[in-house]
Amino acid sequence: MTEHRPPLSPFTRDSAIHKVRAAEDGWNSRDPEKVALAYTADSIWRNRDHFLAGRAEIVAFLTEKWQREQDYRLIKELWTFGGNRIAVRFAYEWRDAASRWWRSYGNENWEFHDDGLMRRRHASINDVSIDASDRLFHWPRGRRPDDHPGLSDLGL
Repeated sequence: MTEHRPPLSPFTRDSAIHKVRAAEDGWNSRDPEKVALAYTADSIWRNRDHFLAGRAEIVAFLTEKWQREQDYRLIKELWTFGGNRIAVRFAYEWRDAASRWWRSYGNENWEFHDDGLMRRRHASINDVSIDASDRLFHWPRGRRPDDHPGLSDLGL
């Protein structure tokens, strides 16, 4: 059975925005198995200094990530798109085991297979320590509410 994950390329502005929000929603679920299904079985990743190949490595990576990055909340925003590629910028907030808060900023380049699954993901990410009082992402665990501001609205 062939997997399909619409919207499919070539992307329009609206379909690219939809794809970005679907990815954000998946990551905010913090469910590694669910998130991995958005990627091809042989997907290639670069995430900071980690190089991954395939869903099993993605699941293992995300499982460890969300054990370490507690109270994770993510916002993604479309940067640009063309053909079967999308570039996004993002920020997420999280707390470490010592209860220090962080905001991680980054950019991702995505390439999709014809079936709508992501086959390449390249992420560059920087972490900035923040005070708890400087947190901006306060929704309950899970999907960011539709009325919560995005990155540009928050001045990020």
